[in-house]
Amino acid sequence: MLDFSNRRMWSMLGQRGVFALRMSELADQYKKLVVLTADLGQLSGLDRFKREYPERLINAGIAEQNMIGMAAGLAHEGFIPFVTTYATFVSMRSCEQIRHLCAYAKNPVKIIASGSGFAMGMSGNSHYTYEDLAIMRAIPGMTVLSPADCAETVKMLDAIIEYPFPVYMRLGGNMNCPIIYKEDYTLSIGKVVHLDEYEGRQSVIFATGTMVAESIKAAKMLRESGIDVHVVNIHTIKPIDVESILAACQKTRLIVSVEEHSAVGGLGGAIAEVMSGVAGTPKLLRIGMPNEFVHPAEYSFLLTKYGLTAAGISEKIIHEL
Repeated sequence: MLDFSNRRMWSMLGQRGVFALRMSELADQYKKLVVLTADLGQLSGLDRFKREYPERLINAGIAEQNMIGMAAGLAHEGFIPFVTTYATFVSMRSCEQIRHLCAYAKNPVKIIASGSGFAMGMSGNSHYTYEDLAIMRAIPGMTVLSPADCAETVKMLDAIIEYPFPVYMRLGGNMNCPIIYKEDYTLSIGKVVHLDEYEGRQSVIFATGTMVAESIKAAKMLRESGIDVHVVNIHTIKPIDVESILAACQKTRLIVSVEEHSAVGGLGGAIAEVMSGVAGTPKLLRIGMPNEFVHPAEYSFLLTKYGLTAAGISEKIIHEL
């Protein structure tokens, strides 16, 4: 059982910070655990890990492709390598190395991709990441995860540490991450988590990552307008929970996917692939970023501009219904 009394501290640290904290906590138990960073040790909060386990933190420098190769070699030799850098660099710059050295060679490297979506704010398109889910889920043998809050980040790290396949784990948002889970729950890779008791006769929302919190608020707004909405946290993009998606299709008028990612190829694309093989499914509303480049701006401004807030989500669902 995970001690959820720490959830407020985790929230303050944000998903990136809680990753670094959990690495320090797990390192004593797992002697083969090593962490590799592409010159982002301090920005990833790994100062404590470096002090406590200096021989187990490897800074590959600004050489993400080399970092993946090093991690794959370590995994092949029985180590438990976690690699971390910004999502944009690891998913795109290192795509070939992930494909060949991790997935094809079946080396269980744990790739922790931080600063996803618009989280990097004014850093602009070189640092925004709205294609990574599409890229990573297309690679055979990859598991793709996107935690909803910091507690789920901790639970995922615990779940993947002995996981026998390569993993891409997408971390989003910034510090003071909204709390979704206030007590422990069962997390199973490949299985959704239902977040309320509503039936969702009019709409079922499948949300991932940072958009889970916004979807919960949007559902509350919709219910106040008399619309029955059910919210599901779909934290595993691949392997996707086909059974839960098809079950939702049997009871609702509208399936909605919400992600801080392009509406092309990510969660919405994965759900569409499931629904396309079944006759008589309801309409699918994919809420995400349009397939275009973005003018640099503050994180909150971009979320509002692209309708990735509770108000934007609820407005789109009302329009569709």
